[in-house]
Amino acid sequence: MKGSSADRLRRLRWVLTLMFTVMNAIGLVVFAWLVIKADRDSGEKQMDLELSRVTSTVSRLVGADGQAVVTALVGQDEIYQQCPQFAVLPGGAGDFDPLYSARECVRMDPAVLGGLAQDAARAGRELYGYKRAEDGRMVRVRAQPFRGQSAYLGAVVAVSDAEPMLAEHDNLVLWVVLGATVLTGSLALAGHLLSARAIRPAVAALEQQEVLLAETAHDLRTPVAALRALAETALRNPTQRGDLLPRTVRLASRMGSIIDGLLVRARLAAGVERLAVQPVWLDQLVSGVVEETPTDGSNVTLTAAPCKVMVDPTLLQRAIGNLLDNALRYGRQPNEPAIVHITVANGRVTVADHGPGVDGDFADDAFDRFRTGSGSSGLGLSIVRWVAWAHGGTLSVYNAEDAGAIFELALPPVP
Repeated sequence: MKGSSADRLRRLRWVLTLMFTVMNAIGLVVFAWLVIKADRDSGEKQMDLELSRVTSTVSRLVGADGQAVVTALVGQDEIYQQCPQFAVLPGGAGDFDPLYSARECVRMDPAVLGGLAQDAARAGRELYGYKRAEDGRMVRVRAQPFRGQSAYLGAVVAVSDAEPMLAEHDNLVLWVVLGATVLTGSLALAGHLLSARAIRPAVAALEQQEVLLAETAHDLRTPVAALRALAETALRNPTQRGDLLPRTVRLASRMGSIIDGLLVRARLAAGVERLAVQPVWLDQLVSGVVEETPTDGSNVTLTAAPCKVMVDPTLLQRAIGNLLDNALRYGRQPNEPAIVHITVANGRVTVADHGPGVDGDFADDAFDRFRTGSGSSGLGLSIVRWVAWAHGGTLSVYNAEDAGAIFELALPPVP
């Protein structure tokens, strides 16, 4: 599979969406089938109960004297004038004149009804099912045989119009299918959004890792090349080794600081760096960082008002040190020492320099790629922002009105 790890994770999102949609679609199909089947079974049961009431009532009214069948009482009952319609028909050993109910609710072929009566009498049990009326309508039929002294003589056949029930059932099927389709689409969309939410941390971590690797290569390329050049010079000129050795040590120290900073940022990004939060006097912490940072002839001033914050002092010292180091390195005019002023008050640390400032794209980008105006990757500033976020604070950057850049680290002060 081609593409970066982040691209593969994005494709995985579509795979997860498809799997989620298919699984839900299968479940909805099964549920819809059960609903449709239950509705049809319920409708048929209602019709069968009504037909059974008719056939049972008429069978009790039919009298048998030997092989003779008496249907006089049937015509006297109110069921004779109602729907569902019925017919008392000969079958098996019976031979009598058929009797049809007075009300014809559905026009049926007598041969069809006679065949049902014959089948029920021969089988000796009730038969039911669907048949077609003469006009093509679907009807539900039920044939209940009745006995003489020794054999079945015929059957009572009841007929009910099934079209209303089938029409309601078809309407339910339409709505169930439509609802299942809409629900499947909604679940697919929800699955797509949920899968995106699920893999978002992994995608972000991979993208951060790729950016981190690219920035590492960028930041280490120059000192590695310089270190190699110093080593080659020392090999060619043994007499210069005394002068080259301190420069080599400084380069190695710089590379170590870059790697150390990368590890801190990676741990913060991965969420594995635990904060040892405690109350800290911010003015004293910043003052200590300023005193310990070599200025190499630069002018660094500090104005601080006592204020206390809840922070991890080790991480905050690194963040303040990175801000100061950034100002000393890039906050200067060409061939002039850096001028840096630090202000501490109310949980805010402001580092102002007199350099060329930052371009608008960098300021508006809010340290997305942590690029400084000098072309560095700005890894130190990215660590500062991570430290700020980890403590619920912010890191802002803007240009001064006269000249230079201003970086402001804001932390929630302790009441």
